[in-house]
Amino acid sequence: MNKPIRTMGVFCMVLFVALLLNASYLQYLQADDLNDRSNNRRVIDAEFSRERGAILVGGSQVAESVPVEDQFEVQRQYPLPFKYAHLTGFYSYVYGATGVESNQNDILSGSDQRLFVSRFVDMVSNTEPEGGSVSLTIDAAAQDAAFDAIQALGADTQAGVVALEPATGRILAMVSNPTYDPNVLASHDLDAVQDAYEQLNAAEDKPLFNRAIQETYAPGSTFKLVTAAAALETGDYDADSLVPGGAELELPQTDNTLPNHTGGSCGGERVTLTQALMVSCNVSFGSLGLELGEDALREQAEKFGFGERYLEGLGGQAASAFSEDAAGPLVAYAAIGQHDVRASPLQMALVSATIANGGQGMVPYLVDEVRAPDLSVLEKTSPEEMPDQAMSSSSASELTQMMVEVVDRGTASPAQIPGIKVAGKTGTAQRATDLAPYAWFVSFAPADNPEVAVAVIVEDAGVDRDAISGSGLAAPIAKAVMEAVVSQ
Repeated sequence: MNKPIRTMGVFCMVLFVALLLNASYLQYLQADDLNDRSNNRRVIDAEFSRERGAILVGGSQVAESVPVEDQFEVQRQYPLPFKYAHLTGFYSYVYGATGVESNQNDILSGSDQRLFVSRFVDMVSNTEPEGGSVSLTIDAAAQDAAFDAIQALGADTQAGVVALEPATGRILAMVSNPTYDPNVLASHDLDAVQDAYEQLNAAEDKPLFNRAIQETYAPGSTFKLVTAAAALETGDYDADSLVPGGAELELPQTDNTLPNHTGGSCGGERVTLTQALMVSCNVSFGSLGLELGEDALREQAEKFGFGERYLEGLGGQAASAFSEDAAGPLVAYAAIGQHDVRASPLQMALVSATIANGGQGMVPYLVDEVRAPDLSVLEKTSPEEMPDQAMSSSSASELTQMMVEVVDRGTASPAQIPGIKVAGKTGTAQRATDLAPYAWFVSFAPADNPEVAVAVIVEDAGVDRDAISGSGLAAPIAKAVMEAVVSQ
């Protein structure tokens, strides 16, 4: 009789131990994974009912939580929705979080391990935990200028703008258009949220898409800055070196030729490198590309950051890339930013900022500091240099003066600011014959003591093909941003 009882007792004990082991496994080893599961509604309900921390620009809230009278008790709200949508992102019960709302979710929701003491105090006092705040590097005046200048071209304009502080890498402005209202997606009317998201996601002009970082484009003539840097770095060229400047360049291994955009010469059969940059001479830079070769151009591009995803704080970044196959005559097209060279506005802003900073690139960053609910600083971002110096300070200084000539006497005159020296470069990148070209402009100011570097792309402004140019569409936007920063 005792043996069956003992057997049953051992069996029950084994079951009890297995239960304890399973509970421990779930509560400790799998806890984080289970909490992070997208379909864990208990966690989502708890977070959505919690007072989420603010996202700040210059001390003003661009995302905040306000009390409401419904089951969640608090509502995420965006006071300047269209202007900051692609930075803040949205916080949605149905679709999760994007942008800074996603990247800094642990801080904003109050679940970050650095807030353990705050969470413990809240638990003891039986109060709901609060999230910490995130301050962005954005300069409100620069962001206003970028947004307003794009809107002035028309609400449906497809464009992207990035402005950097050359000495630190701080992102001073980032705007993408068309934009959207994140308040709609943060609504507690879940049916309305789903309808709004489906409409936004299906829109042909992709308003949810951040054109400043999530797409790469042919950079056109703005890439001539990279080619010029590669030439200067060889030591065989300077601003006054003579390069071919005729009406067209004969390409090797083919009967094709590379013409200039205007169809004429660039001022003579031989022109200075400065003159070539001033008038954006395809023949000159195509010739330089053939002489320097594919490897040299690729190495120079990579020193400027091509091929890297270096921005933390926003997801979905597209890596810029030099041509994978620019052998033979194709290297001439790659040298002028065509063929399959691709760059994001962030990347071209970094090229400009690196030249402005004496040839040393700085890692761009968006989050300035994060604070606990009691306002104590948990983390402050320190400027960080890019791994490789892109070019020597002497070469950068020479290229800067060449870019000043582009603005003072060349294709970029619309970017001139009275009393301030501006360095810049225009670009018009060709696409398929049935598509309008991209209008580019990159610049920095003041040229002798740079405070801001800007890159602008206008993908589509609804104007005639002949009216599209970097100087006509993109340069005035960059000028507005530069003026907003240097006037402070």
